[in-house]
Amino acid sequence: MADYFGPKLKEAVQAGRVPIAEIDDHVRRVLYAEFVSRVVDDPPQKSVVDVEAGLEIAQRVEEKSTVLLKNDNAVLPIDSKRVRRIAVIGGHADVGMISGGGSAQVDPPGGNAIKPLGEGATHWRDQIWFPTSPLKALKSKLPNARIDFDSGSDLRSAASVAKSADLAIVFAYQWQAEEEDLPSLSLPDNQDALIDQVAAANPRTIVVLETGTAVTMPWIGRVAGVVEAWYAGSAGHRALANVLVGGVNPTGKLAMTFPKSEIDLPRRVLAAPSAEEKKQGAHAITYAVHYDEGSKVGYKWYQAEHKQPLFAFGFGLSYTTYSYAGLRVDSKAKTVNFAVKNTGRRAGTEIAQVYLKLPKDVGEPFKRLAGWKRVTLAPGESKRVEVAIDSRVLQWFNEANESWNLAHGDYTVFVGDSSDNTPLTGTLVVKQ
Repeated sequence: MADYFGPKLKEAVQAGRVPIAEIDDHVRRVLYAEFVSRVVDDPPQKSVVDVEAGLEIAQRVEEKSTVLLKNDNAVLPIDSKRVRRIAVIGGHADVGMISGGGSAQVDPPGGNAIKPLGEGATHWRDQIWFPTSPLKALKSKLPNARIDFDSGSDLRSAASVAKSADLAIVFAYQWQAEEEDLPSLSLPDNQDALIDQVAAANPRTIVVLETGTAVTMPWIGRVAGVVEAWYAGSAGHRALANVLVGGVNPTGKLAMTFPKSEIDLPRRVLAAPSAEEKKQGAHAITYAVHYDEGSKVGYKWYQAEHKQPLFAFGFGLSYTTYSYAGLRVDSKAKTVNFAVKNTGRRAGTEIAQVYLKLPKDVGEPFKRLAGWKRVTLAPGESKRVEVAIDSRVLQWFNEANESWNLAHGDYTVFVGDSSDNTPLTGTLVVKQ
């Protein structure tokens, strides 16, 4: 920290490399938080943390973050009038939901909901599970349904429970923490085989993913629904249950690309540490990874390399449908205006997205995200949406002279619900 915020920062300010306005902005943010929390009051104001309010906020955040990835034949939301028996399988869903590791880990009151990872594991490397049972939450939401649980440890048993149910929900997880690379994007602990067996027994199978990143889905064509819950947090069971039964219409969109296969990744093989580094432990590993794909990062890689993803950046389904029309581009004001209509039967919130492709002379063979807007619509309602384009989005970085440059010419504008579904196109003209 001293390298950045100590004498070197002071030197940079005195030399004019860091403007004093930047320092003022940072100080203002710190003081704002202190004044809002009243820690600088004289005398200081003491209060008790409102835990229930915190859980409420966590629930609302998770409800907005959950992404509906697949929903064949409207298997979701669960129809309580038709679905009388449900099989909940795997993922310790009877007792809890997983937390991320390292800095993402939050120790729940009362301790871990499941037995720790194993002997010799350090505290932060134990897989922590909140005592937030999706099974209990679903039983509360669906009191008239019979809901059976199977741990998923025995594939035959899981398939048998699924076969006798109107609907099967498989909970799958993938734990992550800093200082540990995932060996692959496959689900661990034979969970792909579990999903296969359950889906073979019951075609009305829904997979709920509790992961911190993309996973491969070799079973995707055999399940009816997929819900990405991420690490759902301290009220994740209630949030997820609300989404599954339709109390909440999912609005989440993917902030990353899910590839069809690891073959499509820009860097498929992890650099291996030396035998000596392995012996000394994680902190001794010094090997380097060279990212040579340039600006083709994330979703841009798939576009530039013409690789069709499993689920694209920005993708996310809803329990209603939307249409886009009437694109207007104001080159002078640098704004994009268009209409979004709810064409379904229930209210929902769409996250409309705007992408740009730079003039051909720049040589960027991909779209870049330029802005987005949340718009809430009643059934049949249409609203016009305006997205302002930040001038920084229009620039490209010249490595030769280490500077940002604004290209002049025609920028292609794309509007839609994800990076690979942009039905509206137009032109933004930047003149000299």
